[in-house]
Amino acid sequence: MDTAFPTLLVLDLTGTFAFALNGALIAIRVARFDIIGVITLGMVTALGGGIIRDVFLDSLPPATFSDWRYLAVAATGSLVAFAFGARMDRLARPIVVLDAAGLSLFAVSGALKALNFEAGLAQAVILGAITAVGGGTLRDMMVSRIPVVLRSELYAVPALAGALVLVVATQAGAPVVPAAVAGAALCFAIRMLGVRFDLHAPAPPGADRQG
Repeated sequence: MDTAFPTLLVLDLTGTFAFALNGALIAIRVARFDIIGVITLGMVTALGGGIIRDVFLDSLPPATFSDWRYLAVAATGSLVAFAFGARMDRLARPIVVLDAAGLSLFAVSGALKALNFEAGLAQAVILGAITAVGGGTLRDMMVSRIPVVLRSELYAVPALAGALVLVVATQAGAPVVPAAVAGAALCFAIRMLGVRFDLHAPAPPGADRQG
């Protein structure tokens, strides 16, 4: 896995930027935060899942605090959203698309890092999903919303699927980059199909689906 570490860094930083934009846009449009709140929510959304992952892997200090690029990318994404949030309204469903992009990138980067730390295969899939949904869960809690992973369209399922593809493909001998692209693409596709067709994970029989 010669390209594992450069691939991991690219996936992590790209996902960080996408989730920072997503969190900052929610801070602007949903919570009506000022610039401090926008930057804070953007950075929490972008960095929360990776911090949780690194704590589980005993990779301390977390990459967020040992590599300045994570903080810089998260802050930049938050500031871009603050400065151009009104113009980004012209894009098609920017919050949802950015959320799906961050989810996909973090699902495969989390699983890849877990494999690099010699976690078990099942554990790598789970940590990929935790990396993907962790920041969004913290984001929703900070704006007093039930986390989307618990209430809305397919969210944890695509993250698990993307991480699983990465793990299975790399264990089968596939190169890291194609495996990561395939896993991220599957995660993104399932998430967007869930949004488009209002698909949900199974709820208890007779339950009234909220959100």
